[in-house]
Amino acid sequence: MNTHLGRRTRILAATTATAALVLVAACTSSDDGGSGSKTAAGGVELVKAGQLTTCTHLPYPPFQSEIDGKVQGFDVALIDLVAKDLGVQQEILDTPFENFKTGAFLNSGACDLAAAGMTITEERKKNVDFSDPYFDATQAVLVDKKSGITSLADVKTKGAKLGAQAQTTGEDYAKSQGFDPVSFESSDAVLNGLRSGQVKAVVIDYPVVQGWLKDKANADAFEVADNINTGEQYGFTVKKGNTELRAAINKALADAKADGTYKKLYEQWIGPYDQAAASPAAS
Repeated sequence: MNTHLGRRTRILAATTATAALVLVAACTSSDDGGSGSKTAAGGVELVKAGQLTTCTHLPYPPFQSEIDGKVQGFDVALIDLVAKDLGVQQEILDTPFENFKTGAFLNSGACDLAAAGMTITEERKKNVDFSDPYFDATQAVLVDKKSGITSLADVKTKGAKLGAQAQTTGEDYAKSQGFDPVSFESSDAVLNGLRSGQVKAVVIDYPVVQGWLKDKANADAFEVADNINTGEQYGFTVKKGNTELRAAINKALADAKADGTYKKLYEQWIGPYDQAAASPAAS
């Protein structure tokens, strides 16, 4: 997201008139059912005993998406490490992305943290506390190979329609460059808009493009016309003041970097690992 910020709005089930939540199976599952102590290892207080409840917004491959009936991805795998350290299991709630920016589901006690390929910004820091950054992100301009578009500037010169995901840093960047992009609710919708010809180019997080172009049919038809380094970094978020969980996340990230687990997961889900580019600094 880019990022990113925003992410897709695929609501699977509504629990109230104003909010939508659905519990979906993550890589692990918990049979605790909420009984027992809500205090995990390290004194971390959890919203539900026996599990680390993660809010995300599906789909956003390669960070989180449903694969073979399970929610999997880079974010999921990293938070599984946090859950393991806490002696619990991760469960995932699929929620609207706009709530991540306000911290609504964290504040209401619906989840312990949010993991959604979310860009760290000063504006968002007013509402949530971010972990140390775990991923450096760039924006890509993806086009049909037959479009003749070779850069973002070329999109404007040719008067072509540009698409972006709603409420993301990609959309914000496009607007800052004088575009009025067609807004799509999810990364899948953005790419489908390009595929269907609704737009001629899209601005979207490069890791998403990398995953999409792994499909030969997509790679044969589409290409990256421009790569934009916006200096974005992704972070996981916790409720304001939740220093114990934030520290646990940061420790798991640091340990994973030190023992090679981060590199392994990065190469599994993202691609070739550039240690310099992927080295997180304190946020």
